[in-house]
Amino acid sequence: MFERTALPEGPRVISARLPGARSVSIAAYVLAGSRLETPEEAGVAHFMEHITFKGTKRFPSTRAISEAIEGVGGSFNAATDRESTVYWVRVPRREATRAMDVVGELIVRPNLDEAEIDGERAVIVEEIRSYLDDPAEYAQILFQQGMFGTGSLGREICGDEDGIRALPSDTIRSFWRTMYRPANTVIAVAGDLGHDEAVELAAAAFGTGNGVVPGFSAAPALPAGERALLRARRDSTQAQLIVGVPALRRDHPDAWTLAVLNGVLGDGMSSRLFLSVREAQGLAYDVSSGLVDYADAGSLEVSAGVDPERLKAALDAVLVELARLRDELVPADELAKTKAYLSGGLELRMDETRHLASWIGGQEALHDRVLTLDEALACVTAVGAEDVQRLARELITDDGLRLAVVAPARYLRGLERRLTLPA
Repeated sequence: MFERTALPEGPRVISARLPGARSVSIAAYVLAGSRLETPEEAGVAHFMEHITFKGTKRFPSTRAISEAIEGVGGSFNAATDRESTVYWVRVPRREATRAMDVVGELIVRPNLDEAEIDGERAVIVEEIRSYLDDPAEYAQILFQQGMFGTGSLGREICGDEDGIRALPSDTIRSFWRTMYRPANTVIAVAGDLGHDEAVELAAAAFGTGNGVVPGFSAAPALPAGERALLRARRDSTQAQLIVGVPALRRDHPDAWTLAVLNGVLGDGMSSRLFLSVREAQGLAYDVSSGLVDYADAGSLEVSAGVDPERLKAALDAVLVELARLRDELVPADELAKTKAYLSGGLELRMDETRHLASWIGGQEALHDRVLTLDEALACVTAVGAEDVQRLARELITDDGLRLAVVAPARYLRGLERRLTLPA
């Protein structure tokens, strides 16, 4: 399914060939995210991602960069996470060289112009404000604080407004010099492209260069923050609710069991949360569960947008579904359905070059090993109902529960007292 080459003093290149594919996708993972920041540097990793798009040596402006990809029908973007920053691009097969050149320029040769840095501060401040003004995003920010505390795993990745305005330009350039090294990068390529050609393109675009990248502090014991973070939003017509528990680190032996547990609970329209909280009880339009995983910590969380009048009922209904996983074996037919949903979704995504590049690149960058699709499907197949209940009993406890809610003030009273699993 894939081939891998680690270039001396250069990036690791992993590729998967899709014969006949008309597109090529490249995902470049820089192993530097917000977890490497000190409190004084909060937001620098995200700022770095932004400022690379303001100009490079070969593409001196945002317009030149965008035209290089969009001018041939391609698409591209980037995202900052806690432990990596990923740049991706998707273009017609014939433009593979152009795509690799642009990604290499963004990562290895950004201009980091002083005027552009100062101008981008206002853009990032507006991004921060947009999250704080969005009740769903704000609830997510609060939940991360409640689960992971005030350190680097709990801080908002973008930083805060005052910090971004005061962030020294030299701090941004120092972060780039230290972290954005060719040898600290994983390049994933998917499409009708041979591995040797992918390696040649990456070597030409990224060159060589190593350095000492600092490690990050260990995750705190979870949950690390307040049990309930409740914030009043006077003009909100909907309450945003997130409740969850600590889960597993990224490559934990039970990671696939957790994926199946999450599938049963709230992944998709056939999940328990959707069928119970939305369809049967009509308590929410949008309700789902999801997983967060880091090298040494993780969480399982349920999110819902509900009528404030029915906020307490919705919280109770979510807690009932969590307790069911703890107390009852998942019936055989439901387990089979969930595993088929997860397996089929994996198979379908592998037909699209962007998802395939993300699959192999994300594993190479962040996981202990890269699984083939067949290996991943076998991991899903191996999960039994007893495995799911055992893990649920370990994870779903009253002491582990954390809650974040954004709603009008009068609906917040008494919520924390309800944060108890049914006996």
